[in-house]
Amino acid sequence: MPSHATLAPEGAREALLAAARERILVTDGAFGTEIQNWKLSEADYAGTLGLSHDQKGNNDILALTKPEVPESIHRAYFEAGADIAETNTFSANRISQADYGAEGLVREINIESAAMARRIADEFAARDGRRRYVAGAIGPTNKTLSLSPDVNDPGFREIDFDYLKQVYREQADALIEGGADFILIETVFDTLNAKAGVMAAQEAADALGRDVPIMLSMTLTDLSGRNLSGHTVEAFWHAVRHAKPVTIGLNCSFGAEQLRPHVKTLSEICDTLIMVYPNAGLPNELGAYDEAPATTAGLVKEWAVAGQVNVLGGCCGSTPAHIKAIADAVRGLAPRAIPVPPVRTRLAGLEPFTMAA
Repeated sequence: MPSHATLAPEGAREALLAAARERILVTDGAFGTEIQNWKLSEADYAGTLGLSHDQKGNNDILALTKPEVPESIHRAYFEAGADIAETNTFSANRISQADYGAEGLVREINIESAAMARRIADEFAARDGRRRYVAGAIGPTNKTLSLSPDVNDPGFREIDFDYLKQVYREQADALIEGGADFILIETVFDTLNAKAGVMAAQEAADALGRDVPIMLSMTLTDLSGRNLSGHTVEAFWHAVRHAKPVTIGLNCSFGAEQLRPHVKTLSEICDTLIMVYPNAGLPNELGAYDEAPATTAGLVKEWAVAGQVNVLGGCCGSTPAHIKAIADAVRGLAPRAIPVPPVRTRLAGLEPFTMAA
C-alpha cells in the first residue's frame, strides 16, 4: 500500500448536502479527451512496469507510470471552479484491465488515483477554506449482466452477478483506502450492473463501519430516455433508490440539448441531489466534440434557472474551459430544492410502477 494513502474526512454526505443547499455545485469534466491532448507514446503509458501487453490507451495506469498527467488535469479542473474531482479510474477494474494484462495492478491504481485526487483537493481547500470532494469513479466495465453477447443464445452471460460484485468491491475498497469521499457508479448502461456496484459499495462501507455515500449516474442510449438494459430514467430511480444515493443523475449519453426532458423527469421525482454532466454536444464525423464552452454552459444554465439541478459538470469532450464557463454561468443561481414525494410502493420493470394510495 502506498505510504501516502489516506482516509477521506468524515461527514462527506452531510457536508455535500449542506453546500448544495447554498449553491449549485460543480463537478469536473472529461479525462480521456484531456489525456489525448498530451499525445502520449506507448512508453509513456507502460513506464517501467514491465507488462507484457501494449499499454497505449490505458489511461488509468498513468497514476503509476506518468502521474503528472492526471495531476495536471485535476488541478486544471479545480482552477476552473470544480468542487468535486472524479478519480481517473473509469476502467480501473479487473475486467477492463485484463485487456492490458494489468489486472494485478487494480488495487494499486485505484489507491494511487484516489490519493492523488485527495491530496490536490485538500490543497485547494486549504487555499480558500472551501471543501473539495473526491468521487471514486467506477465505470460499467465492458460486460453486461442483463444482455447476452451471443444473438444465438439469449440466455448466455459472460459473467454473473456475484463475480461482478467482487470486481466492484475490489475497486471500491481501494478507492476508499486512497481517500475517496464518495463511490461514483457512473455511465450506467445496465441497471443490474449498477445494482452489483451498489451492493459492493455498501459492503465496503459496512466493513469499515462508516458511511461512504454512493453517487449514481445513468447513461441513455436512445432519445426515448432508456439505457441499454431498457430502463427509463424513472424505472432506474425506482430500482436504485433503496441505496439512498447522495446524488442521482445522468452523464455521457448526448449533449445537454437532448438530455433536457430526462433531467426534468428526474428532478421532479428524486428525493436526493441531481447531478448531470453531459457530453460537450454530439461528436462530429471524426468523433471529436465541437461544442463551445459558452454553448454548453448556456444549455445547462437553463436547467439551473428552472430549479432542476444541484451539481453540474461535463463528460466526453468537455474541458477545463467548459467547466469554468459552467461555474460562471450558474454562480448565484438558486440550487434545486429536494422534493418530498408521497410515500408509495414504487417498483420497476423496464417501466416504473407506482401503487396508488
